[in-house]
Amino acid sequence: MPANPPRKDVLEIDWMLFGELCRALALRVCGDYDPELVLGIAKAGVIPGVVVASILQRDFASMSVTRLGSAVRPTLVTEPPPSVTGRRVLLVDETCDSGDTLKLALSAVKKLSPAEVRTAVSVRTGPYEPDYCSMATEAFIILPWDREVILDGELVLRPDYAEDLGDVAAGHPDSTDS
Repeated sequence: MPANPPRKDVLEIDWMLFGELCRALALRVCGDYDPELVLGIAKAGVIPGVVVASILQRDFASMSVTRLGSAVRPTLVTEPPPSVTGRRVLLVDETCDSGDTLKLALSAVKKLSPAEVRTAVSVRTGPYEPDYCSMATEAFIILPWDREVILDGELVLRPDYAEDLGDVAAGHPDSTDS
């Protein structure tokens, strides 16, 4: 399978921009949909999901989907909770490109017979169009909670970001200094 073509731009989303994206997403949703339950897709979709649920003053729950690489299809890890049955549900993830994760999660949610379910993401990076998104871009997205990891007891730039981004990402100042 051929490698994905490199993206032209890198967009590092800091915590302030993340907050604005969540507020924008909540405003878009409340304009024409009144979910009773916001369901975040773990891991990363839980973060915008819980913020949007808080802004909308709605119940929050999560389910888990994993993907072991961009060329691998996602796998359902944890089913959606039974509390989706008969309720209007907003299914939230952090980003979407192909939509494979959202489609898998949506299918699992629909099996539990919600009254209605709609999808939302903070950032749409590809052709799949969820019902709601805060922003669309073709840039490679680096999320504030995802930029650094602990390796050998030290906080470092994620190795896969360092490989993909080279000097572009490595040259950014460390945003976690206290």
